[in-house]
Amino acid sequence: MSKRVRRNFSPDFKAKVAIEALKEQLTLSELASKYQVHPNQISEWKKQLLASGASVFEGSKRLHLYPFSEHNS
Repeated sequence: MSKRVRRNFSPDFKAKVAIEALKEQLTLSELASKYQVHPNQISEWKKQLLASGASVFEGSKRLHLYPFSEHNS
């Protein structure tokens, strides 16, 4: 018997599918058929996106407009 190969999906693919699931224009079953992924997997990616989506907007509180100091000669 041959071993089943586990598929790896890129973060971009996961985000694309999860965002499409959030839009609710297609059912999970329709998305699963469209992308050849189990509906439970799509639900999991959707939960992960909702849980960590705010982290996209985190970062440095200060905006560095002038990263290099200017010297007057």
